[in-house]
Amino acid sequence: MAPDPDPPDPVALRWTRPAPSAGVEPPVASVPPGTVVYAIGDVHGCSDLLAALQRGIELDAGMRPARRRVVVYLGDYISRGTDTRGVLDRVIGWRPRGFEIVTLMGNHEQMLIGFLEGNLFAGRRWFTHGGREVAAQYLAPDLLPQANRRAPIEDLALLREHLYAALPSAHRQLLQALALKHHEGGYLFVHAGIRPGLALEAQTSLDLLWIRGRFLDSTAHHGPIVVHGHCVSATPEIRPNRIGIDTGAWRTGVLTCLVLEGGVREFLQTTAGAPIPALHAGSDQGTKARARPEAYAQPAATQAPEKKATRNTIEEEP
Repeated sequence: MAPDPDPPDPVALRWTRPAPSAGVEPPVASVPPGTVVYAIGDVHGCSDLLAALQRGIELDAGMRPARRRVVVYLGDYISRGTDTRGVLDRVIGWRPRGFEIVTLMGNHEQMLIGFLEGNLFAGRRWFTHGGREVAAQYLAPDLLPQANRRAPIEDLALLREHLYAALPSAHRQLLQALALKHHEGGYLFVHAGIRPGLALEAQTSLDLLWIRGRFLDSTAHHGPIVVHGHCVSATPEIRPNRIGIDTGAWRTGVLTCLVLEGGVREFLQTTAGAPIPALHAGSDQGTKARARPEAYAQPAATQAPEKKATRNTIEEEP
């Protein structure tokens, strides 16, 4: 079933073009000519924010001359927020005309997939990091006491069978088809990052889905500029070798999308406020550039200043 066209709660959007911290060189890269890329950070069960952001992407794309439009989800669709099912339905159902959709895997999806495939220890870890709340959206309440890290192996095995059966086939197919990385021009899109000094073809899923400090603190040039989520920061992190866009949507209400066209970077974000303007059905959103509504175009000066530390990460959990 296609997701509802409108978010259930009022969610507004803002466009910004923040610069790196003082003294930090901006990353230098571009996407292929005639292409605009929308990279969406960790959604974590916030279907209302994703709905608003998807509508904003359609609105933004209609203002640009680029004919090739690519949406890249950076993973972590599930857990923590209250509507994992709605998020997966929306990722599956939202296929606007003329857009290419790339769905990457996050570490939370890896834990769930591992559990569904029989890795009960992956399930134990997942249940301590939002998995129990996800299971509650699919399973009968009497099964939920088994969804904890101390549950006996036989209980976890039974829970795995019930969860596998309860997941809609479309959800399973989406999870099984998730990619680990995606390239566009001078950018590499991954969930968490890469291991510095290791060739891209030698990177493992452990590196791409779980890495933190060694990648975040590295000043090495990785080749492409790495666009990633996974580590929450108050504002997008812009470094010479990477751009981090996980702004903790599930607890801040701010879901971030990095917009790349040519060598220009902008950010489209959800924020508290009035609903975004509706898109008119049947309108041609690709042939004529339009000015952004003034109420939704905010200058970068409104963005909170980024800390001058090596990184402004505020979360170190899976």
